Amino acid sequence: MEPLDDVRTNAYLRRLGVVRPRRATGGSLRELHLRHLRTVPFENLAIHLGEDITLTRDALFDKIVTAGRGGICYELNGAFAQLLRALGHRVELLQARVYGKDGGVGIPYDHLALRVDGRWLADVGFGEHSAHPLDLEEPGEQKDPCGVFLVRPAADGAEGDLDVLRDGVPAYRLETRPRVLADFRPGAWWHRTSPESGFTRGPVCSRITEDGGRITLRDRTLIATSADGDRTEEELTTDEEVRAAYRAEFGIVLDRLPVALHPRTQVGSGA
Repeated sequence: MEPLDDVRTNAYLRRLGVVRPRRATGGSLRELHLRHLRTVPFENLAIHLGEDITLTRDALFDKIVTAGRGGICYELNGAFAQLLRALGHRVELLQARVYGKDGGVGIPYDHLALRVDGRWLADVGFGEHSAHPLDLEEPGEQKDPCGVFLVRPAADGAEGDLDVLRDGVPAYRLETRPRVLADFRPGAWWHRTSPESGFTRGPVCSRITEDGGRITLRDRTLIATSADGDRTEEELTTDEEVRAAYRAEFGIVLDRLPVALHPRTQVGSGA
């Protein structure tokens, strides 16, 4: 895949509200990672608007930068990889399988994460995850504004597999063999269509706030969580209230509202 040119790179940086870094460093990666999480929402609206999820360079740029939308892991981390490469980072796409509540792992290519410069695990597409990149060379716990993380060898996985834990709970199992974006198309298709996918159960849109909290719109429920963990919920009763929340909280302008593809009692979260 060809890297972004300077025009598109600068447009992406404007979307994030950051100045182009002079050099590709761990510090600049950390800033870009946090700004991405604050600015570009994790959202599955395409699934419930009948839109396709297209994993190409142009489609990802057009959706996230030109249209000002967000996406799911394949889109968010796929686009972020392009930006980081354009800025001089070495980026590899890694596939992961997300842990379920039963302790089992999901389908192959369940999730896309990034290994940056051979050391950092960058992930701006997993919903509630680390605010900063995780150090793959750190064997101990890593404190982050969003929790305490641990990256450790998977005890019962293939050689080289890693388990990523948040607050002691396994989040996903990571394979360390590099992949290409096209490898993730079957996973994206499954998550877009299957009744077993948490993403088809209802629309969700979420991002980290400037003060370290989180704002989430789950169907018609607007949820605000502070950095201290205080949580408030507001039920939006009219279509205009829902559209206004998308505009005000996420910068997303919709001419129609998403309708759950395979509605269930509870919307899933993850990849």
